[in-house]
Amino acid sequence: MSDAARPADPNPEGPIVLFDGVCNLCAGAVRFIIRRDRRGRFRFAALQSDAGRRILAATGVETPGPGEPLPEAEEPPASLILVADGRTHARSGAALRIAAGLDAGWPLLAVFLVVPAPLRDWAYRFVARNRYRWFGKETACELPRNEESWRFIDTAGPVP
Repeated sequence: MSDAARPADPNPEGPIVLFDGVCNLCAGAVRFIIRRDRRGRFRFAALQSDAGRRILAATGVETPGPGEPLPEAEEPPASLILVADGRTHARSGAALRIAAGLDAGWPLLAVFLVVPAPLRDWAYRFVARNRYRWFGKETACELPRNEESWRFIDTAGPVP
C-alpha cells in the first residue's frame, strides 16, 4: 500500500504493538491484527528490534539487552505489549485492548477487561510459557510485505 493509498489516520503515530519477532504465534497475531485493522490504526515493532527496545526503554519496561539471555523466571518473557495514549499494557490487558481497536465484532472481547487481571493473565501466561514449543520459533523476525511495511516502525527512524 503506498502512502497515497493509506487509510485516513487521525493519529499518525497510532498505538504501537510490540511483539516477540521470532515467535510464530506472535507473528501470526500481527498478521491477524493487520487483516482486521482496516483503518491502519496500529503500528508494530519487534521487541528484539532497536525501535522496540527504544520504545520499551522510553516506557520504563525492562527487557534484556542485545545478546543477553531471557530471564529464567516463572514470568514468561514479554510476547505482546501495547503502548497507547501514554500507557503501557501487557499480557491479557494488551490483547483485549488491541481487540477493542479492531473491526467487526472483535471489540466485544473488551468486556473481559472486567475480569480481574490475575485471572485473565493466568491463561495468558500459560500460553506464553509454551508458545515456542507449541507454535515454533524463527531465527529472525519475519519482514512485512511491502504494502504493510508503513505500519512497522523503522529501526533507523525516530521512535514515536
